[in-house]
Amino acid sequence: MKEVAIGTEYIALGQFLKLSDCIDSGGQAKFFLQENEILINGEADNRRGRKLYAGDVVNVQGFGSFTVTRR
Repeated sequence: MKEVAIGTEYIALGQFLKLSDCIDSGGQAKFFLQENEILINGEADNRRGRKLYAGDVVNVQGFGSFTVTRR
């Protein structure tokens, strides 16, 4: 499981996808979320504005599992 460190209280799912190198730019998030299954703490979610906090586990189909950590 890969760790993605954030320096703020939370990060939006769309920003997380860019930070975790699943997408190249924030503009791709909407289309990426329509075409790929994302599980957050075991529950499917495709809202690009979904807030992720330290300790959340994100599974991205085709890219693996990530855990959100705080810097």
